Amino acid sequence: MVRGKTQMRRIENATSRQVTFSKRRNGLLKKAFELSVLCDAEVALIIFSPRGKLYEFSSSSMQEIIERYQRHTKDVQTENPIEEQNMQHLKHESTQMMKKIDLLETSKRKLLGEGLTSCTLEELQQLEQQLEKSVSKIRARKMQVFHEQIAALKEKEKALAAENKILCEKCGVKPVPGYKENKEIMPIESTETSSDVETELFIGPPERRYKNLQNN
Repeated sequence: MVRGKTQMRRIENATSRQVTFSKRRNGLLKKAFELSVLCDAEVALIIFSPRGKLYEFSSSSMQEIIERYQRHTKDVQTENPIEEQNMQHLKHESTQMMKKIDLLETSKRKLLGEGLTSCTLEELQQLEQQLEKSVSKIRARKMQVFHEQIAALKEKEKALAAENKILCEKCGVKPVPGYKENKEIMPIESTETSSDVETELFIGPPERRYKNLQNN
């Protein structure tokens, strides 16, 4: 079974964010050291914390590694300027897209009532107005669906009434007394006493039953 990837996003709680930064930073520095020793690779790692504090690791001279990187980058740009420009453009678009996704995720969480701690009164009022508009549109659509269903049921009622009339004519049976097309079927109040009610059971086609009733 394939599991969907959990989308990574910024930790809202400042304390949890700082703890996670410390753990991941130490793990990253350790991995960089292991990579340089096990694979004899030249590694340089630079990290700036959210507060601007610098953390770094280098397998040799940090300055020499940076200069080597700059020379390599310059050579690549000289050899493939168009490809590099396209790559930079794609990176820029990717960064902008990630920012938009973060904004949309933040907006979604706020609409769900999450992450409202940092919202100002004005922002909360805007969210409230937006939700009221959404509820109003949903209610309007719900009423429209109700009316459509009622109209469909009325059309079905007409079709059933017409079909019932045709069947009654074919069988030589009169329609149910008190029934009128396009109107609700109203029960007929009997004025006879319980002793006058016919309780005899008839078995056979409808025509024979009505003849028996007329003979009696």
